[in-house]
Amino acid sequence: MDMRDLLLEVAELYDADAGTQGHVPGQRLLRGVQKRKDLTLPDGYIAKARGGQGTAAATPWIGVFDPRITDDPKRGLYLAYIFSADLQTVTLTLQQGSTLLERELGRGVALREHLARRAAGIRQRMPAHSLQGWQNQPKFQDRGMRAQAYEKGSVVARAYEVANLPLESEIQRDLLQATRLLQDAAAAERVWAVGEGEGRISVDYEGAGHAVEDPLAGFHPKDSGDYLAHISARRQVKSREHERLISQFGPYVLSRGYKPITDVHPRDLVLRELVPSVAGEGLPEWLVEAKVVRGGNPTTAVREVMGQLHEYSHFLYGERGFARPHLMGLFTEDIGVYSRYLEYHGIASIWQSVDGWSGSALATEWNMVVG
Repeated sequence: MDMRDLLLEVAELYDADAGTQGHVPGQRLLRGVQKRKDLTLPDGYIAKARGGQGTAAATPWIGVFDPRITDDPKRGLYLAYIFSADLQTVTLTLQQGSTLLERELGRGVALREHLARRAAGIRQRMPAHSLQGWQNQPKFQDRGMRAQAYEKGSVVARAYEVANLPLESEIQRDLLQATRLLQDAAAAERVWAVGEGEGRISVDYEGAGHAVEDPLAGFHPKDSGDYLAHISARRQVKSREHERLISQFGPYVLSRGYKPITDVHPRDLVLRELVPSVAGEGLPEWLVEAKVVRGGNPTTAVREVMGQLHEYSHFLYGERGFARPHLMGLFTEDIGVYSRYLEYHGIASIWQSVDGWSGSALATEWNMVVG
Protein backbone atom coordinates (compact mmCIF):
# COMPACT_ATOMS: atom_id res chain seq x y z
CA MET A 1 0.00 0.00 0.00
CA ASP A 2 1.34 3.43 -0.86
CA MET A 3 1.93 5.87 1.99
CA ARG A 4 -0.14 8.41 0.09
CA ASP A 5 -3.12 6.05 -0.01
CA LEU A 6 -2.81 5.38 3.71
CA LEU A 7 -2.69 9.08 4.57
CA LEU A 8 -5.77 9.80 2.47
CA GLU A 9 -7.65 6.90 4.04
CA VAL A 10 -6.87 8.09 7.57
CA ALA A 11 -8.03 11.61 6.70
CA GLU A 12 -11.28 10.19 5.31
CA LEU A 13 -12.10 7.70 8.07
CA TYR A 14 -10.76 9.16 11.29
CA ASP A 15 -13.30 10.66 13.67
CA ALA A 16 -12.16 11.80 17.10
CA ASP A 17 -15.78 11.93 18.27
CA ALA A 18 -16.30 8.23 17.52
CA GLY A 19 -14.14 7.02 20.42
CA THR A 20 -11.40 4.40 20.46
CA GLN A 21 -13.34 1.15 20.22
CA GLY A 22 -11.92 -1.46 17.89
CA HIS A 23 -14.91 -1.38 15.57
CA VAL A 24 -14.45 2.35 14.82
CA PRO A 25 -13.15 2.47 11.20
CA GLY A 26 -10.43 5.07 11.75
CA GLN A 27 -9.13 3.35 14.87
CA ARG A 28 -9.18 -0.03 13.20
CA LEU A 29 -7.18 1.35 10.29
CA LEU A 30 -4.52 2.89 12.53
CA ARG A 31 -4.14 -0.16 14.75
CA GLY A 32 -3.64 -2.34 11.71
CA VAL A 33 -0.68 -0.34 10.38
CA GLN A 34 1.89 -2.23 12.45
CA LYS A 35 0.87 -5.57 10.93
CA ARG A 36 0.77 -4.42 7.32
CA LYS A 37 3.25 -6.07 4.98
CA ASP A 38 2.33 -4.00 1.94
CA LEU A 39 3.21 -0.54 3.24
CA THR A 40 6.01 1.23 1.37
CA LEU A 41 8.78 2.00 3.90
CA PRO A 42 12.54 2.57 3.72
CA ASP A 43 14.61 -0.58 4.26
CA GLY A 44 14.88 -1.56 7.92
CA TYR A 45 12.14 0.80 9.10
CA ILE A 46 8.87 -0.17 10.75
CA ALA A 47 5.56 1.65 11.15
CA LYS A 48 3.12 2.05 14.03
CA ALA A 49 0.05 4.27 14.31
CA ARG A 50 -2.15 5.59 17.09
CA GLY A 51 -5.46 7.35 17.50
CA GLY A 52 -5.40 7.60 21.28
CA GLN A 53 -5.98 5.24 24.19
CA GLY A 54 -9.10 5.57 26.29
CA THR A 55 -9.82 8.95 24.74
CA ALA A 56 -9.51 9.46 21.01
CA ALA A 57 -6.57 11.66 20.01
CA ALA A 58 -7.28 15.00 18.41
CA THR A 59 -4.18 14.53 16.27
CA PRO A 60 -3.79 10.92 15.04
CA TRP A 61 -0.39 9.85 13.74
CA ILE A 62 1.56 7.24 11.82
CA GLY A 63 5.09 6.71 13.11
CA VAL A 64 8.06 5.51 11.05
CA PHE A 65 10.83 4.08 13.24
CA ASP A 66 14.44 3.04 12.85
CA PRO A 67 14.64 0.27 15.50
CA ARG A 68 18.36 0.98 15.94
CA ILE A 69 17.36 4.36 17.37
CA THR A 70 13.98 3.54 18.92
CA ASP A 71 10.81 1.63 18.15
CA ASP A 72 8.95 3.24 21.05
CA PRO A 73 7.19 6.60 20.53
CA LYS A 74 7.48 7.26 24.25
CA ARG A 75 11.21 7.96 23.96
CA GLY A 76 13.97 8.68 21.48
CA LEU A 77 13.77 10.12 17.99
CA TYR A 78 11.47 8.90 15.25
CA LEU A 79 9.55 10.10 12.20
CA ALA A 80 5.81 10.62 12.24
CA TYR A 81 3.01 11.74 9.98
CA ILE A 82 0.84 13.75 12.36
CA PHE A 83 -2.58 15.03 11.31
CA SER A 84 -3.93 18.40 12.35
CA ALA A 85 -7.08 18.32 14.47
CA ASP A 86 -9.19 19.39 11.49
CA LEU A 87 -7.59 16.66 9.32
CA GLN A 88 -6.86 19.27 6.66
CA THR A 89 -3.07 18.91 6.88
CA VAL A 90 -0.68 16.09 7.68
CA THR A 91 2.92 16.84 8.67
CA LEU A 92 5.98 14.66 8.30
CA THR A 93 7.95 15.53 11.43
CA LEU A 94 11.10 14.33 13.14
CA GLN A 95 9.77 13.87 16.66
CA GLN A 96 11.13 13.47 20.17
CA GLY A 97 9.35 10.90 22.27
CA SER A 98 8.04 12.72 25.34
CA THR A 99 5.81 10.35 27.31
CA LEU A 100 8.57 9.06 29.60
CA LEU A 101 9.74 12.63 30.25
CA GLU A 102 6.32 13.45 31.68
CA ARG A 103 7.17 11.45 34.81
CA GLU A 104 9.96 13.91 35.56
CA LEU A 105 8.69 17.15 34.05
CA GLY A 106 4.93 16.79 34.11
CA ARG A 107 2.72 17.62 31.16
CA GLY A 108 2.90 21.40 31.23
CA VAL A 109 5.27 24.24 30.44
CA ALA A 110 8.41 22.55 31.80
CA LEU A 111 8.02 19.64 29.40
CA ARG A 112 7.37 21.86 26.40
CA GLU A 113 10.32 24.12 27.22
CA HIS A 114 12.60 21.10 27.55
CA LEU A 115 11.46 19.67 24.22
CA ALA A 116 11.90 23.02 22.47
CA ARG A 117 15.37 23.52 23.94
CA ARG A 118 16.50 20.04 22.95
CA ALA A 119 15.03 20.40 19.45
CA ALA A 120 16.95 23.65 18.98
CA GLY A 121 20.14 22.06 20.32
CA ILE A 122 19.81 19.13 17.93
CA ARG A 123 19.16 21.38 14.93
CA GLN A 124 22.17 23.53 15.79
CA ARG A 125 24.38 20.45 15.65
CA MET A 126 23.01 19.09 12.37
CA PRO A 127 24.56 20.00 8.99
CA ALA A 128 23.00 23.32 8.05
CA HIS A 129 22.59 22.46 4.36
CA SER A 130 20.52 19.38 5.19
CA LEU A 131 17.85 21.50 6.91
CA GLN A 132 17.06 23.63 3.88
CA GLY A 133 13.43 23.35 2.85
CA TRP A 134 12.29 22.03 6.24
CA GLN A 135 10.44 24.07 8.82
CA ASN A 136 11.09 23.87 12.54
CA GLN A 137 7.77 23.83 14.32
CA PRO A 138 4.49 22.60 12.82
CA LYS A 139 0.98 23.62 13.86
CA PHE A 140 -1.65 21.00 14.65
CA GLN A 141 -4.65 23.26 15.31
CA ASP A 142 -5.25 21.94 18.82
CA ARG A 143 -4.42 23.35 22.25
CA GLY A 144 -4.37 20.00 23.99
CA MET A 145 -1.29 18.88 25.91
CA ARG A 146 -0.31 16.19 23.42
CA ALA A 147 -0.57 18.38 20.32
CA GLN A 148 1.48 21.12 21.98
CA ALA A 149 4.15 18.59 22.91
CA TYR A 150 4.26 17.42 19.29
CA GLU A 151 4.74 21.01 18.15
CA LYS A 152 7.55 21.76 20.60
CA GLY A 153 9.13 18.33 20.18
CA SER A 154 9.50 18.63 16.42
CA VAL A 155 13.10 18.91 15.22
CA VAL A 156 12.20 19.42 11.55
CA ALA A 157 8.91 19.16 9.70
CA ARG A 158 7.24 19.33 6.30
CA ALA A 159 3.49 19.89 6.06
CA TYR A 160 1.14 18.74 3.30
CA GLU A 161 -2.41 19.80 2.55
CA VAL A 162 -4.53 16.66 2.43
CA ALA A 163 -6.58 18.07 -0.43
CA ASN A 164 -3.38 18.58 -2.45
CA LEU A 165 -1.30 15.67 -1.29
CA PRO A 166 1.80 15.19 -3.49
CA LEU A 167 2.35 12.17 -5.67
CA GLU A 168 3.67 9.02 -4.00
CA SER A 169 7.08 9.54 -5.59
CA GLU A 170 7.43 12.92 -3.87
CA ILE A 171 6.19 11.56 -0.56
CA GLN A 172 8.76 8.76 -0.76
CA ARG A 173 11.51 11.21 -1.68
CA ASP A 174 10.69 13.37 1.35
CA LEU A 175 10.52 10.31 3.59
CA LEU A 176 13.93 9.13 2.41
CA GLN A 177 15.38 12.55 3.08
CA ALA A 178 13.75 12.49 6.51
CA THR A 179 15.46 9.19 7.32
CA ARG A 180 18.81 10.85 6.62
CA LEU A 181 17.82 13.75 8.86
CA LEU A 182 16.86 11.23 11.53
CA GLN A 183 20.36 9.73 11.45
CA ASP A 184 21.93 13.20 11.65
CA ALA A 185 19.60 14.15 14.49
CA ALA A 186 20.39 10.98 16.46
CA ALA A 187 24.10 11.76 16.21
CA ALA A 188 23.50 15.41 17.08
CA GLU A 189 21.41 14.44 20.09
CA ARG A 190 24.32 12.43 21.49
CA VAL A 191 26.61 15.43 21.10
CA TRP A 192 23.98 17.71 22.65
CA ALA A 193 23.54 15.33 25.58
CA VAL A 194 27.28 15.40 26.27
CA GLY A 195 27.25 19.19 26.17
CA GLU A 196 24.26 19.47 28.49
CA GLY A 197 25.32 16.78 30.92
CA GLU A 198 28.06 16.17 33.42
CA GLY A 199 31.64 16.41 32.25
CA ARG A 200 31.11 19.11 29.69
CA ILE A 201 34.26 21.02 28.82
CA SER A 202 34.29 24.29 30.69
CA VAL A 203 33.97 27.09 28.13
CA ASP A 204 34.09 30.82 28.68
CA TYR A 205 32.82 33.02 25.88
CA GLU A 206 35.11 35.71 24.58
CA GLY A 207 33.43 39.08 24.64
CA ALA A 208 33.82 41.35 21.63
CA GLY A 209 36.52 43.97 22.06
CA HIS A 210 38.21 42.26 25.01
CA ALA A 211 41.71 40.88 24.82
CA VAL A 212 42.16 37.25 25.81
CA GLU A 213 44.86 36.61 28.37
CA ASP A 214 47.58 34.23 27.22
CA PRO A 215 46.91 31.08 29.27
CA LEU A 216 50.65 30.30 29.32
CA ALA A 217 51.80 33.75 30.36
CA GLY A 218 54.26 33.44 33.22
CA PHE A 219 54.39 29.66 32.85
CA HIS A 220 57.90 28.20 33.11
CA PRO A 221 57.70 24.41 33.34
CA LYS A 222 60.71 22.55 34.65
CA ASP A 223 59.50 19.17 33.38
CA SER A 224 56.53 17.50 31.73
CA GLY A 225 54.89 17.01 35.11
CA ASP A 226 54.75 20.77 35.59
CA TYR A 227 53.27 21.13 32.13
CA LEU A 228 50.56 18.53 32.72
CA ALA A 229 49.61 20.04 36.07
CA HIS A 230 49.28 23.49 34.54
CA ILE A 231 47.50 22.43 31.38
CA SER A 232 44.92 20.44 33.36
CA ALA A 233 44.10 23.41 35.56
CA ARG A 234 44.15 26.18 33.02
CA ARG A 235 40.98 27.94 32.03
CA GLN A 236 39.89 27.66 28.40
CA VAL A 237 38.54 30.70 26.61
CA LYS A 238 36.46 29.93 23.54
CA SER A 239 34.25 31.96 21.24
CA ARG A 240 30.68 31.01 20.41
CA GLU A 241 31.79 30.43 16.81
CA HIS A 242 34.41 27.97 18.04
CA GLU A 243 31.84 26.06 20.07
CA ARG A 244 29.41 26.02 17.15
CA LEU A 245 32.11 24.72 14.79
CA ILE A 246 32.78 21.71 17.01
CA SER A 247 29.09 21.00 17.68
CA GLN A 248 28.30 20.99 13.95
CA PHE A 249 31.32 18.89 13.04
CA GLY A 250 30.53 16.18 15.62
CA PRO A 251 27.37 14.76 13.97
CA TYR A 252 28.97 15.02 10.55
CA VAL A 253 32.13 13.10 11.44
CA LEU A 254 30.02 10.49 13.23
CA SER A 255 28.24 9.89 9.92
CA ARG A 256 31.67 9.28 8.36
CA GLY A 257 32.46 6.49 10.83
CA TYR A 258 34.28 8.35 13.61
CA LYS A 259 33.19 8.81 17.22
CA PRO A 260 33.65 12.44 18.39
CA ILE A 261 34.78 12.83 22.01
CA THR A 262 34.72 16.29 23.60
CA ASP A 263 35.32 15.50 27.26
CA VAL A 264 39.09 15.61 26.74
CA HIS A 265 40.24 18.87 28.33
CA PRO A 266 42.32 20.77 27.28
CA ARG A 267 42.03 19.28 23.78
CA ASP A 268 39.16 20.46 21.59
CA LEU A 269 38.20 17.09 20.19
CA VAL A 270 39.40 13.52 19.83
CA LEU A 271 38.14 11.11 17.17
CA ARG A 272 38.14 7.32 17.19
CA GLU A 273 36.91 4.92 14.53
CA LEU A 274 33.49 3.42 15.21
CA VAL A 275 34.69 0.23 13.50
CA PRO A 276 38.48 0.02 14.06
CA SER A 277 40.45 -0.71 10.92
CA VAL A 278 43.09 -2.52 12.98
CA ALA A 279 42.66 -5.04 15.78
CA GLY A 280 44.19 -5.11 19.23
CA GLU A 281 45.29 -2.45 21.67
CA GLY A 282 46.72 0.92 20.79
CA LEU A 283 44.00 1.80 18.30
CA PRO A 284 44.65 5.03 16.37
CA GLU A 285 43.32 8.31 17.67
CA TRP A 286 42.82 11.62 15.87
CA LEU A 287 43.65 14.78 17.79
CA VAL A 288 41.65 17.74 16.47
CA GLU A 289 42.23 21.43 17.15
CA ALA A 290 39.46 23.78 16.02
CA LYS A 291 40.00 27.40 15.03
CA VAL A 292 37.84 30.25 13.78
CA VAL A 293 39.24 32.00 10.68
CA ARG A 294 38.71 35.72 11.13
CA GLY A 295 38.55 38.34 8.41
CA GLY A 296 39.20 35.78 5.69
CA ASN A 297 42.84 35.48 6.79
CA PRO A 298 43.74 31.96 8.00
CA THR A 299 47.37 32.72 8.91
CA THR A 300 46.88 33.15 12.65
CA ALA A 301 44.48 30.22 12.92
CA VAL A 302 46.89 27.92 11.07
CA ARG A 303 49.85 28.95 13.24
CA GLU A 304 47.85 28.31 16.40
CA VAL A 305 46.64 24.92 15.15
CA MET A 306 50.18 23.81 14.31
CA GLY A 307 51.59 24.93 17.64
CA GLN A 308 48.86 23.44 19.81
CA LEU A 309 48.65 20.12 17.99
CA HIS A 310 52.38 19.47 18.24
CA GLU A 311 52.41 20.71 21.84
CA TYR A 312 49.57 18.42 22.91
CA SER A 313 50.90 15.49 20.88
CA HIS A 314 54.23 15.72 22.66
CA PHE A 315 53.13 16.38 26.24
CA LEU A 316 49.78 14.59 26.42
CA TYR A 317 50.84 11.54 24.40
CA GLY A 318 54.57 11.11 23.75
CA GLU A 319 55.79 12.23 27.18
CA ARG A 320 53.26 9.95 28.85
CA GLY A 321 54.25 6.88 26.84
CA PHE A 322 51.13 6.85 24.63
CA ALA A 323 51.16 6.37 20.88
CA ARG A 324 51.15 9.74 19.15
CA PRO A 325 47.82 10.57 17.49
CA HIS A 326 47.02 11.62 13.95
CA LEU A 327 46.80 15.42 13.83
CA MET A 328 44.06 17.49 12.26
CA GLY A 329 43.05 21.15 12.13
CA LEU A 330 39.35 22.06 11.92
CA PHE A 331 38.48 25.48 10.48
CA THR A 332 35.40 27.60 9.87
CA GLU A 333 36.39 28.25 6.24
CA ASP A 334 38.79 27.27 3.45
CA ILE A 335 42.43 27.86 4.44
CA GLY A 336 43.72 27.84 0.88
CA VAL A 337 47.41 27.04 0.34
CA TYR A 338 47.81 26.44 4.06
CA SER A 339 46.20 23.01 3.70
CA ARG A 340 49.25 21.80 1.77
CA TYR A 341 51.55 23.55 4.24
CA LEU A 342 49.93 21.74 7.16
CA GLU A 343 50.11 18.39 5.37
CA TYR A 344 53.84 18.97 4.82
CA HIS A 345 54.07 19.05 8.61
CA GLY A 346 51.90 15.94 9.04
CA ILE A 347 48.64 17.75 9.84
CA ALA A 348 45.40 17.16 7.92
CA SER A 349 42.77 19.88 7.67
CA ILE A 350 38.99 20.08 7.31
CA TRP A 351 36.92 23.21 6.84
CA GLN A 352 33.30 24.22 6.46
CA SER A 353 32.18 24.87 2.89
CA VAL A 354 28.98 25.94 1.16
CA ASP A 355 28.06 22.29 0.53
CA GLY A 356 29.06 21.00 3.96
CA TRP A 357 32.66 19.99 4.66
CA SER A 358 35.83 19.88 2.56
CA GLY A 359 39.37 18.92 3.41
CA SER A 360 42.94 18.15 2.49
CA ALA A 361 44.27 15.03 0.78
CA LEU A 362 44.98 13.30 4.10
CA ALA A 363 41.47 13.99 5.39
CA THR A 364 40.14 12.48 2.16
CA GLU A 365 42.36 9.42 2.60
CA TRP A 366 40.88 8.93 6.07
CA ASN A 367 37.37 9.14 4.50
CA MET A 368 36.47 12.14 6.65
CA VAL A 369 35.57 14.14 3.54
CA VAL A 370 34.72 13.21 -0.01
CA GLY A 371 37.53 13.97 -2.44
